[in-house]
Amino acid sequence: MTPGDAAASHPHPWEPSLHDLYENAPVGQVSVDSRDVIVKVNATLLGWLGATERDLLGTVFRGHLTAGSVLFYDTRFQPVLSLGGSVSEVSLTMRSPGGAELPVLVNARSVEGAPGEVRVVRLAIFDSTSRHGYERELLLARRAAETSEARVRVLQDASMAFGACTNETDLAVTLMESARRAVSGAAAGVLLCDDNKVLQPVDGSHPLAMELSGLVGSPVARAIEQLAPASLGNARDAGIGGADTATVLLAARFEAVTAVPLVSESETVGVLVTFFGRARSVGPDLIGLEQALASQAVQVLARIRLQAQLTRMALHDGLTGLANRTNLLHNLDAAIADAKQNGSPVAVMFLDLDGFKTVNDKLGHNEGDSVLRHAAARLTAAARPDDLVARFGGDEFVIVFRDTDEAGARALAADLVAAIAEPIADLPEAFTITASAGLVSYVPSDLVLGEQTTANSLLALADSAMYRSKQTRRGSITVVHA
Repeated sequence: MTPGDAAASHPHPWEPSLHDLYENAPVGQVSVDSRDVIVKVNATLLGWLGATERDLLGTVFRGHLTAGSVLFYDTRFQPVLSLGGSVSEVSLTMRSPGGAELPVLVNARSVEGAPGEVRVVRLAIFDSTSRHGYERELLLARRAAETSEARVRVLQDASMAFGACTNETDLAVTLMESARRAVSGAAAGVLLCDDNKVLQPVDGSHPLAMELSGLVGSPVARAIEQLAPASLGNARDAGIGGADTATVLLAARFEAVTAVPLVSESETVGVLVTFFGRARSVGPDLIGLEQALASQAVQVLARIRLQAQLTRMALHDGLTGLANRTNLLHNLDAAIADAKQNGSPVAVMFLDLDGFKTVNDKLGHNEGDSVLRHAAARLTAAARPDDLVARFGGDEFVIVFRDTDEAGARALAADLVAAIAEPIADLPEAFTITASAGLVSYVPSDLVLGEQTTANSLLALADSAMYRSKQTRRGSITVVHA
């Protein structure tokens, strides 16, 4: 008698029966014949499936698999088993009589009978529910990590693009493109507040963004008002509250929209609007990404506006807002260079306020400053849009007329002097303000070799002509030629 026979004849006291060991094994046991018909099944698998022997015996094993598992069972499991006689750790999903699904791992081995014939196939079936759960958690974690990595990449790319922006339009276009790519939007728009805190569309914005900003109850209007993101995920199922927005969106062939405010110091400075061609599930991830992009853009916008403010302060007079002397010299030099290249005339008017010193001395500097601001506003209003109006210093102003001959410059100068002579409402009648002016007309000449006309030389001529006007008749204009 072999040791194995002895063990079979005298089972261990804790394993009183091989039948019990089969029925209550920690794995499911199934035997199928050559036709894949179940001929034996243990109690363990029946318990997992909530089935009885009657439910399984005499049925085809593949009939207890889900559709996806049947395909794999027929195309991979059976061919490998036929060729090698065994299969290990094949992942399948069984279906209970009640319809519940059970993920399993299957090991199988063929038991041969007559030569070349399979007598029976024994399958050991392991419950892999926990394993599937772990794998699902790992998959979700991996997807979350990939999503997080993609988000970081989007923000890094946007940060680099924002850093290269030098003006508000470039910044807005970069924000629109970054947001549209990040969330797979069909179109985007950015509205920015101007100096009067009025929202204006930026070049390149989809026009629908501006239209929605004025539509009461739209996501754009709500985002601006509430300083918080707002959205409509499905225009075809918008409900009564979003009916107007839905109508506008669908007419433009969009089905969803998000709006994220650009907020600086608890104030709206703009809004990012993204449009989608199909309905979208607008969740925290999508909105969070758009908010992160908007936050970066707000920081860059503050820098751009500060730089613009500093540049303006460096080139404009703080009291009147007109171009200052530095700005004047730069622009006049450019005008002279253009005139020399194109042969076009340039005229320069140097203007001084008559009666200003009396106002300043007797009524005080505040009243004097008011007079200067009035004069600046009148000169700006009377000049042409392309004329440069500058404060030279004190009560002296300079106006540069490009592409203007002497006759045209005389007429313009007369209008400016007349505008200054109009009474100032807040100034006592005893004080009157007029303007004496000098006008120099410059036409480049090919006959003058090595011509050295500069901004300073023209200003000196116009200044000298202005003093002649003061000496002869205040409120008049003296014209000279360069």
